[in-house]
Amino acid sequence: MATAQQIKLSKKIKPMNDKILISKATAEEKSEGGIYLPSGAQEKPLEGIVIAVGPGALSDKNERQTMQLKEGDKILYSKYSGTEIKVDGYELLILSEKEVLAVIEG
Repeated sequence: MATAQQIKLSKKIKPMNDKILISKATAEEKSEGGIYLPSGAQEKPLEGIVIAVGPGALSDKNERQTMQLKEGDKILYSKYSGTEIKVDGYELLILSEKEVLAVIEG
């Protein structure tokens, strides 16, 4: 779930059209065997929590398309998708709804 600080950040940054703002999951510092990994060896996390959603893309008929994602959704996204930004010391990611691979339930 998004933290109160991240919700406060979402009020500063409003995604446009079909863009979403997510808080990235943190990289694992330990391997499954319990070995600590240096930052260069850690895998880039591929999941995050949606903290802000744009109003939706405009169709050719100039109508807003409904967004399928909502704030608080836990998602899985492509490895090199989106644009990384840093706001108030938090690493966030802005990406298109089309770049989201799945919603993680449960």
